[in-house]
Amino acid sequence: MPMNLKELLAAKAALDAEIAAARKTESTEALRRVHQLVNEFGFTSQQVFPLVGLKAKNKGEAKYRNPETGATWTGRGKPPAWILDKNRDDFLIAQPEPEAGDRAPYLAEMAAAAGRNQASR
Repeated sequence: MPMNLKELLAAKAALDAEIAAARKTESTEALRRVHQLVNEFGFTSQQVFPLVGLKAKNKGEAKYRNPETGATWTGRGKPPAWILDKNRDDFLIAQPEPEAGDRAPYLAEMAAAAGRNQASR
């Protein structure tokens, strides 16, 4: 016979408790093993966690490309020698047009729609 909602919720709660207990037991053992390996091989924290404390720099997406070398530039910061004193439009990287469903509505379109909605009330 199928269980009713109350029985299913009780079974789910019991299963969630078992999962939490198993996670705690296994994570404790995993951490013990990590400590053992770190001590055994003398790893430093920088070796174990090489990216901790390093900020990821957002370099931005390349906007210009040198057709001769393939070098790129985002358009921010000091311009590279290959684009200095030249028309930057000649080096623009073609950006794909977003599909109609991917474009967010423009504020003007939203304002116009809001105005139409107010007028129809």
